[in-house]
Amino acid sequence: MVRNLTPKVVVASPATLQVRDSGRGITLFAGGDWIVPEVPRLDAQLKQLRFTNASEAVIDGSRIELLDSAGVWLLLRTKQQLERQRCAVRQFVVPDRYHSLVEAIESGDVPSTEGMHHPRAGISRYLERIGRATVHIFRQAYDLVGFLGRVTVETSEAVISPRRELPFAAFVHQIEETGLTALPIVGMLAFLLGVVLAYQGADQLKRFDAQIYTIDFLGVGFMRELGGLVTAIIIAGRSGSAFTAQIGTMRVNEETDAMQTIGLNIAELLVVPRVLGLMVALPLLTFFADVVGIIGGMVMTYFDLGITIPAFMRELEGAITLKTLLVGLVKAPVFAFVIALVGCFEGMRVEQNAASVGKLTTRSVVESIFLIIALDAGFSILFSVLGI
Repeated sequence: MVRNLTPKVVVASPATLQVRDSGRGITLFAGGDWIVPEVPRLDAQLKQLRFTNASEAVIDGSRIELLDSAGVWLLLRTKQQLERQRCAVRQFVVPDRYHSLVEAIESGDVPSTEGMHHPRAGISRYLERIGRATVHIFRQAYDLVGFLGRVTVETSEAVISPRRELPFAAFVHQIEETGLTALPIVGMLAFLLGVVLAYQGADQLKRFDAQIYTIDFLGVGFMRELGGLVTAIIIAGRSGSAFTAQIGTMRVNEETDAMQTIGLNIAELLVVPRVLGLMVALPLLTFFADVVGIIGGMVMTYFDLGITIPAFMRELEGAITLKTLLVGLVKAPVFAFVIALVGCFEGMRVEQNAASVGKLTTRSVVESIFLIIALDAGFSILFSVLGI
């Protein structure tokens, strides 16, 4: 017996998108087939949505029948846009069979809306990239200045206002983490830098038979400039990155959202102790680096030039003054404030995926080092104009 088999026709369900606004929160209902052919229509609908007044949102994709990487991309992009607008995404639901696909795509950076545009050819593409980077820099600077104002107010109130208690335990813990535990690496690098400076200075001054002035060069250069600058760069890479990673991980785990929900002040609990702790620790580390760096130079001059320790100390005493030391130390609290500010600022901007933590941690270190060097150049010009 022969059977006539009629092929089963699978009819695609058009993708659907519905929005329910309850005033304070919104819910996005996604259904049907979120696949490549539906992307242009869905992208146009999503671009027309505005969520400026919502404080929390739910993305409900439980009614999705088919989902591919393009559909996941749209959903994750919408989630990131909501989070950038300070709208907390409380739930992100897709059918269980698509969880692995969502996790695989979310583990990488979800490109911005411009990623769907066709790349422009020629010089216009590079001009567009330059323009986009310029806008990003100005927006980053604007946000950083706003965060600076908030941190300045919170820090001043924590120190001055008698009605508010400084989180003393966290403050002491930050001094230990950023200062005490950093002594070995700061001391080792300062000692080696002192050896290098003494060796190079002596090698050049031998031509003029003025090796004794290696001590002057070492003392003034280390105490006035290099000690504070090198220490700040080390701390920016060590503690500034740690601030970003710690706060960023808390944001990924939604700990900061929970703290805000129960009415806690995020800046006072997470930012102020780190700022004040580092502002206390960095001047002490700078002084420590100055002493260890000069000891490194003293060891080098003893073995290379035969200058005894008493002779070294006499020459050093004539070369430096208290003002030389204070010029280097006065910059340390400013560097510390900048390092803590940038580290906490980038940590607060971390989005709820692991890749964002790594990217913004790297960015915080680069920004901190750039600002430290720029500020040091500004201090040098200012002290030169003032005759200090």
